[in-house]
Amino acid sequence: MDQASVEEVLATRTEESMSRAPDAQKPTIDAKAKTALKSLITKKGWLGDYDYVFLFKPNLPFMKKDPRPRPFYGLNDDMPILLGLLLGLQHALAMLAGIVTPPILMSGVTGVNLGTADTQYLVSTALIVTAILSTVQITRIKIPMSSYYLGTGLLSVVGTSFDTIPVASGVFDQMYKTGYCKTDASGNRLPCPKGYGALLGTTMVTALLEMLISFVPPKYLRKVFPPLVTGPTVMLIGVALVQSGFQSWAGGAGPCMSHPASGPFQLCPSVSAPHPLPWGSAEFIGLGFSAFITIILCERFGSPMMRSCSIVLGLLVGSIIAAATGYFSAAGIDAAPAVSFIWVKTYPLSVYGPAVLPCLALYVVILMEAIGDITATCDVSKLAVSGKGFDSRVQGGVLADGLNGLLAGLCTITPMSVFAQNNGVIALTNCANRTAGYFACFWLLIFGIFAKIAAALVSIPDPVLGGVTTFLFASVAVSGIRVVSTIEFTPRNRFILACSLAPGLGAILVPNWFSFFFTYQGGGAKGGLLSAVQVVMETGFAVTGFVAVILNLVIPEDKPDESGVAHKEHAMGLPKTVKAS
Repeated sequence: MDQASVEEVLATRTEESMSRAPDAQKPTIDAKAKTALKSLITKKGWLGDYDYVFLFKPNLPFMKKDPRPRPFYGLNDDMPILLGLLLGLQHALAMLAGIVTPPILMSGVTGVNLGTADTQYLVSTALIVTAILSTVQITRIKIPMSSYYLGTGLLSVVGTSFDTIPVASGVFDQMYKTGYCKTDASGNRLPCPKGYGALLGTTMVTALLEMLISFVPPKYLRKVFPPLVTGPTVMLIGVALVQSGFQSWAGGAGPCMSHPASGPFQLCPSVSAPHPLPWGSAEFIGLGFSAFITIILCERFGSPMMRSCSIVLGLLVGSIIAAATGYFSAAGIDAAPAVSFIWVKTYPLSVYGPAVLPCLALYVVILMEAIGDITATCDVSKLAVSGKGFDSRVQGGVLADGLNGLLAGLCTITPMSVFAQNNGVIALTNCANRTAGYFACFWLLIFGIFAKIAAALVSIPDPVLGGVTTFLFASVAVSGIRVVSTIEFTPRNRFILACSLAPGLGAILVPNWFSFFFTYQGGGAKGGLLSAVQVVMETGFAVTGFVAVILNLVIPEDKPDESGVAHKEHAMGLPKTVKAS
């Protein structure tokens, strides 16, 4: 048994023995208090033996790299307080842009147009709810009288799922098209709180699907959702999202994109903005590029702390340039309250029939991503990625993912899911300790409660936000490509990939391709069902996911070629008569 497997077994046994131990064997409150006090009053408790210079040392060409290995902080090792605060802040900053982007997009003109005050509230609430629900994943709670767990027990953090954006976009389009949400005389979307509440209510109900699937034995989950299914699905989510990022980069995703000859949206984001310009202006594209190039420079020359916070630094640099050149308005920040919390604003919950099928597909995708993210977290945490302990963490993580989706809806936020970008922070800092995760939750809670921070994020000009989110969304697509790269490119797998990607890519490139398929004009249950089918068929990743699952189950595996070399050459697309060099 290798070292990683030994550590996994020991960690699992420790958790199980603690849950079964009588009160006399568990650490007493006095013992815990003494340990905490010792950490607070000793140098080792505050600093430990970590190389703090490493975190802030830039990667410049003329600087000599330190060859000394950094200490590895395992799952349950003692963590110095200062290091926990620093690494927790690093994780929180790495998550920040990903957490706030979905509520900004869904509450703006591309969603239900809730208004600036609601957007600020949703951004604050997203940060607070992320902090609370991340503790569920990190803590790992054993379900009484069963062998099941809630949570992974890893440094697994959660955030607002990007997968919701394309689903919500299609659902909101349907709401405005059918009159469920209203538009003005010019066709511009009016605020529709009941539409957002309907989305929340629908995601809460459909979250039960992922919770039920979490109790399915892992071997069956792996059979139905192999990389051949999850890879192209995740990739198309990123591809679909890049479109909205690019639209914001050029000035905004609102009515100003069509260059109207008159009206409030003749310029972007509107004629009343501090420095309005036509959509696609060179100044807008330059602002987005300033944020984008900052991310590249941080990756090339930045310290480990800068590299993991490059998204936030890109937003900061772009915002400074925008403020210096007159594109930034502080009115929203000044008007925002000093503090905020959950349920300061509420929305009428309901279930929107046409959104049920798309949201069920959404949770299947969230499930697939959760399995991949938990596997990656175990890998960078130097824990086994197979065996009973690993399967238990996957089960607990998927169950917590579904529960978090339900709880997020109750807290007025769209579904939360496991975040993948923090795996890079773990690998970079050599710290897989849960204490760092708890400190990250602390920082996110602070960011969310102080509403001025959320107001500042909402006030960032669209081109700056677009330059950053385009990179974020492309990273999602790259994650899907990485998953696809793990499969063997046999003729069968190539066929399934081509068949599943064809309708998905088509739905992204031609969004209204299925809008005229049904001729039924009535309402009721039949109209709701047909609308649901239309939303699914016009959501690229949902179509791809469904087709890939079906084909993977019905198309038999390729028969192995007895001549290994010939089979390998054939899989690579080479003629069997050509010898490999």
